[in-house]
Amino acid sequence: MLVAPGNGGNRAYRAGLGRAISELGFGVLLFDYRGYAANPGYPSEGGLARDVRAAREFLTGAAGVPAGSLVYFGESIGAGVVTELTTEHPPAAMLLRSPFTSLADVGRAAYGVPVGWMLRDHYPVRENVVRADIPIAVVYGSGDTIVPAQQSRDVAQAARNAGNYVIEVEVAAANHNDAALALGPELVGALVDVAGRSGATGCQ
Repeated sequence: MLVAPGNGGNRAYRAGLGRAISELGFGVLLFDYRGYAANPGYPSEGGLARDVRAAREFLTGAAGVPAGSLVYFGESIGAGVVTELTTEHPPAAMLLRSPFTSLADVGRAAYGVPVGWMLRDHYPVRENVVRADIPIAVVYGSGDTIVPAQQSRDVAQAARNAGNYVIEVEVAAANHNDAALALGPELVGALVDVAGRSGATGCQ
């Protein structure tokens, strides 16, 4: 499982998630984007796209993981990262945690005015999931104050309308950074379900 994190912290913050995935019998790769932790550079949509491609290339190359066995996990802005990756390198399945429809839509929801014209980065998540042909899980909190829950619902519906098998899990009252969304049973359960739907069975 290739985990593309959200905007906050670094891979050390996802150690618990990594352990939980490992305990399920799956291999997991946590990585940091450019500009995070001790990594040089400045994060951007194009830069993060190159970073996740490098992580995937490591898994399918040096680590010897069959491309058809990969499951992508995208957390918040990481959902934008992995859905873009999916358009070029489809995984066996994908989980999106607290995905937004696009970065411009998040800005509009936060400020009440169109901000897309000011943005260098776009992350068109809803557009990208429409192009997917894989099982997709969407997990989000109904109390999210950063990414409105309706945007995550819209991502799930767009994927469903495109003919994908979709597991949609709404965690009641959970906010964007609550433990229930970072490592709760609903999240872990959805990850197991969507991986199983794809036929991914974990490490041998």
